[in-house]
Amino acid sequence: MVREEKYYVEVTKNEISVKKLYDFCVTEGTGAVDIFVGTVRNHFDGKKVESIDYHGYPEMAEKVLQKIVNQTFEQWPINRVAIQHRLGLLQIKEPSVIIVVSSAHRAEAFSACRYLIEEIKKDLPVWKKENFRDGQTSWKSDELIA
Repeated sequence: MVREEKYYVEVTKNEISVKKLYDFCVTEGTGAVDIFVGTVRNHFDGKKVESIDYHGYPEMAEKVLQKIVNQTFEQWPINRVAIQHRLGLLQIKEPSVIIVVSSAHRAEAFSACRYLIEEIKKDLPVWKKENFRDGQTSWKSDELIA
């Protein structure tokens, strides 16, 4: 977990919380908060998904998140960013990633949040193994939350 004045990033095996991140991001100068929650769905590519197992090295992944967050602050006038990503075995409907962005205005919060999830999907060193109901599995490294 890395917490600075303007951002909080964490890659964890523990449950993740929208409220915790929301509370961190809201400041007196906040006029907008955008929240993205990626969840485990019950299907992928025509197959029924039972669960997803996320693997990664938290310290390395948090450094990548810090880099992405810093790039976001360079592009938009946002107040704060908070991100949590889960590792381990997750069941259908469980959140795998939460991103919260606060800013004075909604346009910046929306744009920054969209940028963050797209960059996370491209660059975060976290891999997922989809466990299908038919007993098959499939590893993915380039589609974390797709």
